Amino acid sequence: MPFDHNDHYHRLLLRRLPRHGLTALDVGCGTGRFARRVAALGYQVDAVDPDAEVIAVAEGIGRGPRYRQADVTSTRLPRRHYDAITCLASLHHMPFATVTRFREALAPGGVLLVLGCYAGHTWWDLAAVPANAVARAGVSLAERAGGAPGPQPLRPPARPPRMTLDDVRRASARLLPGSEVRQLLFWRYLLTYRAPGSG
Repeated sequence: MPFDHNDHYHRLLLRRLPRHGLTALDVGCGTGRFARRVAALGYQVDAVDPDAEVIAVAEGIGRGPRYRQADVTSTRLPRRHYDAITCLASLHHMPFATVTRFREALAPGGVLLVLGCYAGHTWWDLAAVPANAVARAGVSLAERAGGAPGPQPLRPPARPPRMTLDDVRRASARLLPGSEVRQLLFWRYLLTYRAPGSG
């Protein structure tokens, strides 16, 4: 079975969710694949995306998350409310400082998990180019041969990331004191931040 790096990253984030969390916000939810996995853990999930088309697809799949078309850079978020906020491959479509809005929306002890994309310039990033192409081709062939479960994801608007990994680390340290940024394969990083207090 070809390596599905999206599924791999989903499992990586799911393992880091608070075990006794009640509420979650999934930012840039797309057609809701990850939001549904969070809801299956017992969370009440608010899933938002600025694209009306993908929200319509997500709503047509079935029950689970509460989907809403919204731009989180301007939409009011409840303060100190969410036990978990997730943002998968969408932060580079908005100002990085939007993380401060997520920080304010976290309940005490809540966790922010960002699976982000960065602009790759190092030898490590260049080495990942052929591996990424092979992985994508393998997953695509497997989906065509066996049929992928559920609807095929819509192609999101493509906007290359502008921040390097060093940029992300510096901004995270300034805006989210105590956060951790871990480099992943395929020009991805995992940003983890826990709000002060006990949740």
